[in-house]
Amino acid sequence: MFKGLNPILHSELRLAVVSLLISIQEADFMYIMEQTKSTGGNLSVQIEKLSNAGYIEVTKTFKNKRPCTICKITADGIRAFEEYVQAIKSYIEK
Repeated sequence: MFKGLNPILHSELRLAVVSLLISIQEADFMYIMEQTKSTGGNLSVQIEKLSNAGYIEVTKTFKNKRPCTICKITADGIRAFEEYVQAIKSYIEK
């Protein structure tokens, strides 16, 4: 791994989730799962890691009597993503 790259974001699925949320701000679990082509179990684990890092907020509600998990990017998540992108750019520019 390149020095300086955020280990939380340096995972393909976590980076995909954050990249998706950067563009749309928030999405439900099923939409994220469809867009990332991930399994429910794997996505749950990665969302928990992003939430624990403070990069996304997770809200669990009900929609038509069914559980609904909404993920929303946080200011820390946006900042971490921007820093990650800048770190990648710095390697390209060398």
